Amino acid sequence: MTALTALTLTSCSTATTEQYEATALTSYTWQVKYANNLTSDPQPRIETFAKTSVLNQNGIKPPGKVIGPDDQGLWWPTLPPRPSIDEVEQRKKPQEEAGKPELLKDVKYQISYGVGNAKKTLPTNYDVYRQVVKAYPTQQALQLTLGVNDNSVEKAEPVGK
Repeated sequence: MTALTALTLTSCSTATTEQYEATALTSYTWQVKYANNLTSDPQPRIETFAKTSVLNQNGIKPPGKVIGPDDQGLWWPTLPPRPSIDEVEQRKKPQEEAGKPELLKDVKYQISYGVGNAKKTLPTNYDVYRQVVKAYPTQQALQLTLGVNDNSVEKAEPVGK
């Protein structure tokens, strides 16, 4: 009985749609780690400084000043200003040491698609984003494979080609 229940919980459903859009939110964020001892503290305090983001839609170059596309076809924002030593020291608590500013690079993928008269937006991955980018200009129908509990889109495949 347990195996059957596990199988039911992990089975995936599919949806076929001709109305879809994929986005990739690319961002750069400066962060600094703080701790009483940066080399031995397993959980340093992290402070976030400047952040910039750009929303990529269907692989089309976003408006404004952007960098790219990169090797994955993504456009990136210009770099946010690096925190100054004064800004880093202002956030330091007594007895703490401050690490060096680190620049984080992040991408969040989503797909929006039509289901009947409703529109659903779910998180996805790079492969699904790229499949939508390729299919979008002709609005070719896509079969979407949804993840556990239909809370994400794991795969997109063209229908009829």
